[in-house]
Amino acid sequence: MKPHHGQRQRHLATGTDQYERSAEFVDVMLAPVWMALDPVLAEALRGAPGPVVDVGAGGGHGTRVIARAMPQAEIFAVEPSPGLRAVLLARAGEDPELRERVTVLPGDLLRAELPPRLGTLVAMNVIGHFDPAERRAIWQLLAERLLPGGRVVLNLQPPAEPVAVPLTRLSELRIGRRRYEGWGRAEPTGPEQVTWHMTYRVFQDGEPAEEVEVEYAWWVLGHEGLRAELAEHGLHVSPTGPDGLGLWCVTRSPE
Repeated sequence: MKPHHGQRQRHLATGTDQYERSAEFVDVMLAPVWMALDPVLAEALRGAPGPVVDVGAGGGHGTRVIARAMPQAEIFAVEPSPGLRAVLLARAGEDPELRERVTVLPGDLLRAELPPRLGTLVAMNVIGHFDPAERRAIWQLLAERLLPGGRVVLNLQPPAEPVAVPLTRLSELRIGRRRYEGWGRAEPTGPEQVTWHMTYRVFQDGEPAEEVEVEYAWWVLGHEGLRAELAEHGLHVSPTGPDGLGLWCVTRSPE
């Protein structure tokens, strides 16, 4: 049913699918972000071994980067959101090369059916979805399964501390007669957590057509905290790529 003029819908993302209402906007609005991440991630993956796990693969922007950077590697793309996973599966299914090498897995990383040994793990724009206990379980998994010479590439997104982030327009694009805007703000909701308030606005022929609001919890983590957590599991972290992108490479600590 067509929404009423200027209809507003609000959804608190506390269930198993935090992107239930926003999945239709997230993938297209992340495209400009991936234009910057693409060459940096590809360089960070140069020479990395397979198999590869793409954590929180979303609609598959990063999966495509991994496939190009590691043309022989098998890829396990893990995505818990059914909405985003539908985009991911369609993307993998329509590309003959991805269709041969990419396995799309539902659920979260800690419950996914992964190979017993991992060459590479990529976690872009996703670490904040894991609470401290879950993060440590991930580091332990890597300590146990990461192959010698294997690596992890991840990014840390601001804020690194539980502070307020003012309302900011994060993205804007036009498709056909419709213009889409993505807005976000964050507020502290605990000693290690913020809540993001996202608003997606749709305009048709210059007039408001739809507005969707979602909220989700985000666990903050800075590079010093990351370094300390990884050291507990015999893992070493170093920056990679431009400072502004916040990318880090994790490997086994030198003996």
